[in-house]
Amino acid sequence: MHEFFKEYLQVHGYWVLFLGTFLEGEAILIFAGFLAFGGYLNIYLVMLSALAGSFLGDQFYFHVGRRKGPFLLKFFSSIAKKFRKALKLIERYGTFVAFISRYTYGFRIVLPIILGMTPFPSRSFLYLNLVSALSWSIVFSMAGYLFGKAAGLFIEDVGRYEPYLLLALGTIVFCFWISHFVAHWWRQRPARARLKRMKLRNLQNP
Repeated sequence: MHEFFKEYLQVHGYWVLFLGTFLEGEAILIFAGFLAFGGYLNIYLVMLSALAGSFLGDQFYFHVGRRKGPFLLKFFSSIAKKFRKALKLIERYGTFVAFISRYTYGFRIVLPIILGMTPFPSRSFLYLNLVSALSWSIVFSMAGYLFGKAAGLFIEDVGRYEPYLLLALGTIVFCFWISHFVAHWWRQRPARARLKRMKLRNLQNP
């Protein structure tokens, strides 16, 4: 079973990682880094696949925004809702947004699209995107790899406990994911309270 899993990952793991990082990819890249520690994947090929997927993904989103931006705002409410926040980030941090867009959870796809809708130069975005994708692929793949290394300091036979370590790693990633939504819900409390008061006033004064 172990050998079958290893062969399967060596055949399919890199293109699955490429597709995952083309979309979002933090979680899948962390898991790939851990699997590289276990010898199922090559850590350098993991980084290369993630670099290619994340770089080409953001280039695609940027040029979609440049060509189809108004259409996306009109027909996709999720993008329209984040449009003003993303513009504020761009106005506040300028070209640095092109670098950090990959690290802004929840805005990973939206920011390149909106950058494409601004006069931001395509060539500048390409260079910044390449550097950002390189740093991102190293940071998150090494996060998973070092998780395995750290476990090896406390567990003598890491291979024997790999399923439990994968479960623990998944739990950590899931907790970070949940904390993002909890933090977002907490920040939105004043807006929800104002909306509730407005509805009450409308009911009291028809």
